[in-house]
Amino acid sequence: MTSKIILGLAAAALLTPAIAVAQTAPAADTSAEALAQELGGDSITVGLGAGYLPDYEGSDDYRWAPVPGVIGSVSGINFQVLGNRANADLIPTRQGQDWDFQAGPIGVVNFMRSSRSSIDDPRVRALGELDTAIELGGFVGIGKTGVVTSPYDKLSVSVSYRHDVAGVHRSGIWQPTINYFTPLSTKAAVGLFGSAERVEDKYVRTYFDITPAQAAASGLPAFRGRGGWKSWTVGAIGTYSLTGNLLKGFKIIGGSTYRKLINDVAASPTVSIAGSRNQWLGVIGLGYTF
Repeated sequence: MTSKIILGLAAAALLTPAIAVAQTAPAADTSAEALAQELGGDSITVGLGAGYLPDYEGSDDYRWAPVPGVIGSVSGINFQVLGNRANADLIPTRQGQDWDFQAGPIGVVNFMRSSRSSIDDPRVRALGELDTAIELGGFVGIGKTGVVTSPYDKLSVSVSYRHDVAGVHRSGIWQPTINYFTPLSTKAAVGLFGSAERVEDKYVRTYFDITPAQAAASGLPAFRGRGGWKSWTVGAIGTYSLTGNLLKGFKIIGGSTYRKLINDVAASPTVSIAGSRNQWLGVIGLGYTF
């Protein structure tokens, strides 16, 4: 689902202040030292952004959509609710620890092709609407602080699995992810992101197959695919404090991703004929941390 990556991108950008204190100057920089002392404390960030994303996964038509979100850390428990996605790391993160072990629940509301009015291509509209899927599961991961550029950059790897419990595609999605964040100053930080998704057969057959009846209605050829690796994604994000620093006040958030659809998903006529396997997404927004 295309909106998922936009929301995840916004989440990562908003989370940057919580996982990387900005310090590019020597230890004598008292402002950076003061920021370091605040790590591990409770904080909440609220944000609102605008995302530019394809009409559906595989579309070559794009639209703007709002991206609201809330991200927080309370007693070392990190959580986020970003539009259609929510997760929480239930292993507390303590101040000063270098290694961060992560595990917790994850949930996604999958709106893929659930509204014909949001799809410009008449051939894909003719395939009909799909119900909204509810995907629930969990993730595990590990992160290391102080890796390359400073004592406060962070490299994290994780893997998640979620399964539709609403009876729409009735299948699961595996997603390995790698993130790298580094501070540039007490006001700015950037990050890089990479992930891939592997889906089961019923996922592909729900969202990318075309039955003979649908082929007659849409003009697209009939198609039946199988599960497997669906896509890989890379992206970059950034945040800059407008008031205060990375751990308080207003900040601007922005970033973009490139996703490549592969295998049977890329071969589906909704992608190969009516859309594109190359998927670009972007987000720009404003957040406030308190």
